[in-house]
Amino acid sequence: MLGKHINLTWLRTFEAAARHLNFTETAAELGLTQTAVSLHIRSLESRLGNRLFHRRARHLSLTEIGQAYVPTVRQSLSDISLTTASLFGTTTSRMVTLKAPISTCALWLAPRLPKFRAVHPDIELRLVSYIWTDTTGFDDVDVELRVGRGDWKDAASEKLSDETIVPICGVGLNSGASKIQGILTGPLIHVLGQEADWGRYFAAQDIAMPPGISGYFVDTMTAAIELAATGGGYAVVMTRLVEMANATNERVSVVGGEVSIPNGYYLMRPRSKRSKRPEVLLFEDWLFKEFSDES
Repeated sequence: MLGKHINLTWLRTFEAAARHLNFTETAAELGLTQTAVSLHIRSLESRLGNRLFHRRARHLSLTEIGQAYVPTVRQSLSDISLTTASLFGTTTSRMVTLKAPISTCALWLAPRLPKFRAVHPDIELRLVSYIWTDTTGFDDVDVELRVGRGDWKDAASEKLSDETIVPICGVGLNSGASKIQGILTGPLIHVLGQEADWGRYFAAQDIAMPPGISGYFVDTMTAAIELAATGGGYAVVMTRLVEMANATNERVSVVGGEVSIPNGYYLMRPRSKRSKRPEVLLFEDWLFKEFSDES
């Protein structure tokens, strides 16, 4: 064991520097000068007898031992924060910023957020939506949901769900005995980025993708549902989104069985993320439960 205790301030500075890999940004976050940040890191390295960072011109990176050390430091700081908040409460603003696809925000998350607020009225929620997956970083985002296969390179991820799609059209627009024949007349509504879903649906019916059907191309599943609801044609969209779209007013009809897709929802786990605050952990636990209850 080490003969002396390690300064907690040095560890907080090390954790922040390991996230930013930039002493100037670290100083800005902690309200310190860049000189103070450098001094903290040098003092910690001296105390440990090991270099934690490689310092090169305009480039900072963790050494192997620094990479091995930072998860334990991050977890320990998080444990201190959780225990302190649990025993003594907190007087600071508690806000969780969530980033998710726009259709998920509108059709699945928004109707559920009041349930979370009812249990945790002291936690403020900020919802940020996007159309295309942004892999430029996690600045100011506490929790991010993505839809895909979990193969992103910018961060690790944890799977929340498997997903299925169903074909839909406006209520009453396909009441024939052979719904598939109605679909084959089109028009077909395609969601940009998910164009292969129609091919998956037809393959599941042992039908070749029909050529020459007129259609539309939209950039969100929300738009696809709206277009189908108003008689624009047929769309294949995630089953969970259809259920929420019809929750208060049935606007679309499901005209075929569910078909599994390779995409699912994932909770992102950024490698350079600040220690999780208690309210963020609470929200993540709630998200897992919401997805689990629907599986």
